[in-house]
Amino acid sequence: MKNFHMNTALLASLVILSFIAVGFAIGQEIFWLAAVLFFSGFALMSVGLRRKRKQQQTS
Repeated sequence: MKNFHMNTALLASLVILSFIAVGFAIGQEIFWLAAVLFFSGFALMSVGLRRKRKQQQTS
């Protein structure tokens, strides 16, 4: 448990919540919100992957 990073866990949770919210927005037929949440989920995921790659290069 000593390798636990709170920022990374928070970012991963936000990505998951974003994609869950996409499903909810589609269910409510708010397609513009679903599109915004979909792209924000991928943007957050790319931020997390960049941070991980940077962290692996430094260690």
